[in-house]
Amino acid sequence: MSAPLVETTGIEIVEESQRTARPRDLFWPWFAANVSVFGMSYGSWGLGFGISFAQAVVVSLIGIVISFALCGLIAIAGKRGSAPTMVLSRAAFGVHGQKVPGIVSWLTSIGWETMLAISAVLATATVFQALGLASGTAVLVIATLVIAAIIVTASVLGYHTIMRIQSVLTWATGAMTIVFMVLTIPHIDLAAVASAPSGSVQQMVGALVMVMTGFGLGWINIAADWSRYQRRSTSDGAIVAWNTIGGSAAPVILVVFGLLLAGSDADVMARIGDDPVGTLVTLLPLWALIPFWIVAVLTLVSGAVNGIYSSGLTLLSLGIRIPRPAAAFLDGAILTAGTIWVVFFATSFIGPFQSFLITLGVPIASWAGILIADVLTRRRDYDEAALFDPSGRYGSVDWISIVTFAATSLVGWGLVVNSYAEDAPWNNWQGYLLEPLRMGTFVDDPAGAYWDGTWAYANLGVLFALVASFLITLVARRGRIRQQERDA
Repeated sequence: MSAPLVETTGIEIVEESQRTARPRDLFWPWFAANVSVFGMSYGSWGLGFGISFAQAVVVSLIGIVISFALCGLIAIAGKRGSAPTMVLSRAAFGVHGQKVPGIVSWLTSIGWETMLAISAVLATATVFQALGLASGTAVLVIATLVIAAIIVTASVLGYHTIMRIQSVLTWATGAMTIVFMVLTIPHIDLAAVASAPSGSVQQMVGALVMVMTGFGLGWINIAADWSRYQRRSTSDGAIVAWNTIGGSAAPVILVVFGLLLAGSDADVMARIGDDPVGTLVTLLPLWALIPFWIVAVLTLVSGAVNGIYSSGLTLLSLGIRIPRPAAAFLDGAILTAGTIWVVFFATSFIGPFQSFLITLGVPIASWAGILIADVLTRRRDYDEAALFDPSGRYGSVDWISIVTFAATSLVGWGLVVNSYAEDAPWNNWQGYLLEPLRMGTFVDDPAGAYWDGTWAYANLGVLFALVASFLITLVARRGRIRQQERDA
């Protein structure tokens, strides 16, 4: 039986007859969403921590692979429970308790995908201006409407259509990205790359956290959404492997290549982090700009489609009673409104918005640690009915998870700093544990406030929230999980 054009399955359990996906099918959505040329920006950001090329390569490889492997662990829950990520999270937090991390997850998803849409619109304006084709408001209006329409349409159509689209985009965008990389090889200066001095352990940790947060941890709250159509007989190892391979393959290459470009030219390093499209436009021959623009936009749109589709599912898990296509359309409308506001009206929005989204990375890491521990502890499939029943075995609120989530988030925020202090001074409340722990000092310089100290910008709070919540859950909830399984 062929898949329907519009997916009507929402947060309910996927029927057995529809669980026909194969583990290798997971490669397509993860690869297509992460093959974006914006991955090269992480080369500039990584070297910006003051580490050498070799250190940055090691940190990038470890951070990318581990973070997507964590996504794979959570994707196991999708195979076992055949429901969206945030519904399966109810087994750890309770049917109503899950709404606490669910709200954070929804804000994170809708925010990051709006950023991708904004980037696609601005990339269009940059390339068109470089080609002398057109510029100004007309280009921005048309780009916004077309890009938003593609994202919303694909998200409304749902899982089966998205999987078909992503399988095509993977080959097309992957091949063209390789072409662009070949064209920019002449700009690489290996002597300059090798001359960068080595950094400290603290600087490497900071770069590691940045890479993990920007890649796998940025997607981890939707990881099970793409594995819920897998057969129950599929091995857990295959789920983890294909998630990791699909998510890591492109970023590993793109980040290393970005390191080579950024390390070769100080001007490129200064510009590629904030404007990768504009920077690469100056390195490519004129004939390559149109295909480059197409690939850049498609890869950004691909990531946004995945995010909006999943944010619609998260919205339903919070108790909004509307059909899944309507939820995707609603989130798509919010994305469109946010894109229009930033592109046409906001004068200082990108920095504050990114600061807000990065702040959400701490509780997302805490939630991930709790759910990963829950998944690894369980030996049986989920009680599907209990995922929707507050009086069932998972209960209404699991206070161990809620308290763990709150406590590790509060400590985590105390160990991270606001990287956009100038653009978002209202977010400088973070880092309140650094001075008491003698890990950094806040300097309120009239020229611009900043943190001084070797650990200040290591952003240990993300790692703390992830690891601490995992260990606490592994110990504190083991007995409860065993009791739930005995009651099956």
